[in-house]
Amino acid sequence: MMISQEKITRLKQQLEQSKQEVKAHLEQNDHYQLEVEHPYDTVSELSAYDNHPGDLGTELYEREKDIALNEHAEKELEDIDHALQAMENGTYGICEVCGKEINEDRLEALPTTTFCKEHSPDQAVSHNRPVEEEVLAPAYGRFEYDESEGTSFDSEDTWQIVQSYGTSESPSDFSEDIEHYGRAYVESEENEGYVEDYENFIGTDMYGQNITVYPSVKHEAYEDALDEEGTMTSFGDLPAYEKDPYTEG
Repeated sequence: MMISQEKITRLKQQLEQSKQEVKAHLEQNDHYQLEVEHPYDTVSELSAYDNHPGDLGTELYEREKDIALNEHAEKELEDIDHALQAMENGTYGICEVCGKEINEDRLEALPTTTFCKEHSPDQAVSHNRPVEEEVLAPAYGRFEYDESEGTSFDSEDTWQIVQSYGTSESPSDFSEDIEHYGRAYVESEENEGYVEDYENFIGTDMYGQNITVYPSVKHEAYEDALDEEGTMTSFGDLPAYEKDPYTEG
């Protein structure tokens, strides 16, 4: 069922009113001061020649925002004119791509649309990011800290070693507890040279036999942690046939 002429008339009045409001707003602020104001007028500067670039960061951000808002308003005017023209041509309410009727609820929510939901050109999500974000990437490149069990030495490991010699961060910069400033870097408690904690104080002969425990601070800490948890190993209690020899007698 085609959209009624009565509803088209009401939407047309709504679009014309929106058009006048947007135009009045742009005229009132001279297109967000882009037409008459120099970028440095807002801070009473004639030039940025003698200023450090960082001192004008806020002004640059505000100027970029004004440009974006102005482009958004001009695009809104363009969409309104396009919808009004479709009304004049008698094609309003019909998708420009597939020729099917546009849902009335969609027209009520978005009167400027001339596309159905399936063929809307705005449904694609942009993955473009501001170029400034490149300087915010991890210092070791595009890699992220992760929980994978990979054992290869990569750029993340390299950066962790560099961090261990000192960073500008302090224990207060972390959400978790940091023992001292020497540990004020990401994943500072990660094992180095071994995977499981017990590998730091246990050894075998070349055949994997004659298991020997070498007492150390790490060994004591490991034992204390197991005692606190009331378990035999860090991955849970041993099966009965393995546990009994340790507990009998």
